[in-house]
Amino acid sequence: MTETLRGADIVAQSLERAGVTTIFTLSGNHIMSLFDAAIGTRLELIHVRQEAAAVHMADAWGRLTGTPGVAMVTGGPGQANAVPALFTALSQDSPLVLLAGSHATWEEGRGGFQEIDQAALAAPVSKASWTATSAASLGMDVARAFRIAVSGRPGPVHLSLPSDLLDAMVPLDAIVWPKPEDFAAVPTPMPVPAATAALALIAAAARPLLIAGPQLATRPGRALLARIEAALNLPTCIMESPRASNDATWGALGDVIKRADLVVLLGKKLDFTLKFGAPPTFDAASQVLMIEPDAETLARGARELGPRLALGLLADSNAAGEALLAGAGSEIGHPTWLATARTLLHARPAPWTDLASKTPGRLHAIEVARGIKPFVDADPDTILICDGGEYAQWAQSLLRCERRLVNGVAGAIGVSLPFAAAARKVEPRAPVIAVLGDGTFGFHMAEFETAVRCDLPFVAVVGTDARWNAEHNIQVRDYGLQRAYGCELNDTRYDLVVTALGGHGELVERAEDLGPAIARAIASGKPACVNVMIESHAAPTVRARDLA
Repeated sequence: MTETLRGADIVAQSLERAGVTTIFTLSGNHIMSLFDAAIGTRLELIHVRQEAAAVHMADAWGRLTGTPGVAMVTGGPGQANAVPALFTALSQDSPLVLLAGSHATWEEGRGGFQEIDQAALAAPVSKASWTATSAASLGMDVARAFRIAVSGRPGPVHLSLPSDLLDAMVPLDAIVWPKPEDFAAVPTPMPVPAATAALALIAAAARPLLIAGPQLATRPGRALLARIEAALNLPTCIMESPRASNDATWGALGDVIKRADLVVLLGKKLDFTLKFGAPPTFDAASQVLMIEPDAETLARGARELGPRLALGLLADSNAAGEALLAGAGSEIGHPTWLATARTLLHARPAPWTDLASKTPGRLHAIEVARGIKPFVDADPDTILICDGGEYAQWAQSLLRCERRLVNGVAGAIGVSLPFAAAARKVEPRAPVIAVLGDGTFGFHMAEFETAVRCDLPFVAVVGTDARWNAEHNIQVRDYGLQRAYGCELNDTRYDLVVTALGGHGELVERAEDLGPAIARAIASGKPACVNVMIESHAAPTVRARDLA
């Protein structure tokens, strides 16, 4: 009798060959064979309460490890629930693989159970999206997905797996197994002449500024940028927020961009966050050097900039950074400009020092950030997650952390609780602290049950102002206070919700109580919610005049 192997087992063993140990998933008819195939392997299934949460967890895994996180969902409505979360990962250059079960191949076009064109549904929000067509080559499909996810600009990849292919019994000699190199990234190095030309432009500029893309918002990425800054006297920053130059992380970034005569984009798309490089965001006489891992994005930038594009180079961000360092000479640098730019990026207005709540029983968001700071600073391996509109921006502005995750360029809130659970899976020891508003909390509050069940402790510091505050501020700014409408929430005891789900809850109404509450939350060893009653304030903004 010919020996055979089930399609689902081919997928499971291929994932093991990719080095996968953790899969974020939610069960469903089309993937039960994959659940069965995971038994007896090294694969651990973290099963969640909503499919988008599984993708957000895979997103966080990809950002923190640099290797693709894996989410696995069932077909039809399960896959449809998961797809929107791909947009956040795509905008943030985050490598992940979404595996989705689907209707059988023989049901195609006949109205099969939960039949939908899943590949087409996921295509706009992923680097690649397709449906497997052969049980024997399922392993190669998996390897291809991993390779695309980490090649060029990293990002999410979607692969649909028809249920009949997963159930098929394939002769062993017919299986096409992927080799280690089939999973690996296709490199795009920066040649020495290209690096030399880029360095000449930087050396010739009086006020150069390097803006990196989201893929470098990692611990290794930040270290690379620090080395570039030190070697080239070139101020660097990472743009990973839809608020662009108003991102609270980078102080008076808008003023730095306006003063720059050369803007180096290292893996940063020329998009809405940069106002497409146009004045008045950029000085009309400034030039742009684009170092971009994606040819189409580079071509689009060239069309936008026209003659203001000094040079466009196709190269991976990390490889390009290392090439610039290798070619750097002592003649490059403008230390006075670097000091000026660094002050504008990192200094904060003096009046913030004394800023505090004026409302009894409520804290100002800056007081919350001050209370969190000692816990972030105490351990270099701390993971900080900032998610939401106005409230979390204060934490982004005041807290420095090498391992920080934000909701990202897509501007979609609600990621923080899944992010925190996945972060704990990556980081077994150091604190994992999520800063999120009460509106954000509602997106995935049920994932506290997941975190309790899977023993994934973290601390969520929720700012409760009973409002969708970012939208409220838009309404007030654009239409007037009298036309603010539809943004009210209740002063909910989210701490009690978490306690009911098996976690640890704390209610904080005074600034002096925050530190002890966070300490108790960490010491509990449980997923915890520190519910802080806060005043409702707009996000902070910094301009050069504020620092005079």
